[in-house]
Amino acid sequence: MTVVEMGIPAIRGKRPPLDGRPDTPYLVDRFGRVARDLRVSITEKCSLRCTYCMPEEGLPVIPAEELLSAEEIVRVVALAVRELGIGEVRFTGGEPLMRRDLEQIIAGCKAAVPGTPLAMTTNAVGLEHRAEGLVRAGLDRVNVSLDTIDRAGFARLTRRDRLGSVLAGIRAAQREGLAPVKVNAVLMRETLSGAADLLQWCLDEGCELRFIEEMPLDADHEWARANMVTAAELLDTLGARFTLTAVGRRDPAAPAELWQVNGGPATVGIIASVTRVFCGDCDRTRLTADGMIRSCLFSDQEYDLRTPLREGVSDAELATLWRGAMWNKWAGHGIDAEGFVPPERTMGAIGG
Repeated sequence: MTVVEMGIPAIRGKRPPLDGRPDTPYLVDRFGRVARDLRVSITEKCSLRCTYCMPEEGLPVIPAEELLSAEEIVRVVALAVRELGIGEVRFTGGEPLMRRDLEQIIAGCKAAVPGTPLAMTTNAVGLEHRAEGLVRAGLDRVNVSLDTIDRAGFARLTRRDRLGSVLAGIRAAQREGLAPVKVNAVLMRETLSGAADLLQWCLDEGCELRFIEEMPLDADHEWARANMVTAAELLDTLGARFTLTAVGRRDPAAPAELWQVNGGPATVGIIASVTRVFCGDCDRTRLTADGMIRSCLFSDQEYDLRTPLREGVSDAELATLWRGAMWNKWAGHGIDAEGFVPPERTMGAIGG
């Protein structure tokens, strides 16, 4: 297996063009969208090996000196909020709990931008031991990746028998007030029969469940639209056990469409990234663990923020670079287009 197949990006630009960009501090693109949601990947390492995300052997190790340090992450987050109009920050991986300095990162960002919500996407393995410290550091909310509550199915899908730790982590997050705890489940053919059980578990535990259509971001490049579970198929499956009433989106930029369950107030969400495309309302910008700006999950075009950051350029210059990267964001991922090519980086290498 080559490095490119393992998820290293193909195209890295240094200075994105700014031709025609309006004079605004915000992260506007050519289609009028404004990025206000920042996803910051802080590591490529993970404690699981989900088949739709990582190869069995894991991603190639990023040398420590190529990862952004805690201090650099804090500076970038502060810049994004103060200069670029970012209103929410979420830390991702890999698995962010693999960073020993995660609490330091959270605390630094909370001190730098105290009014900005800080969230984390995690698999919750080991979260029960760190939830209290993360709350003290300033973490506001967590999204937990959990595709099934069947132990054998979980072990097959993640290649690790850690379901007990995940459930304990979710409950610890609830106790520490990291609410609402949102559970993200990738729709897979092998877990569809247990989707209603997962929804019932989330209802019982007070978690907000969101199903996500599987996207072509797997390390083995085996995704095929003909084999994926669609939102429509999921609704039929859940509808056999629950009464679902369409609610829609609470926010146009929110990726999840909501359905009220059994008359409410609980809801279940579906993020139909493939069959109900919402690229036109996307408000996200991404920073990879090695300090590259990515305007879209599916674009291999990245812009190097780490090098100028370490060369000592000003915040104003970094902000201009970032604005240019987002100005050149494309219209959408084009999964339905003839000749669609998945990105080189996998989901684990990009950050959720």
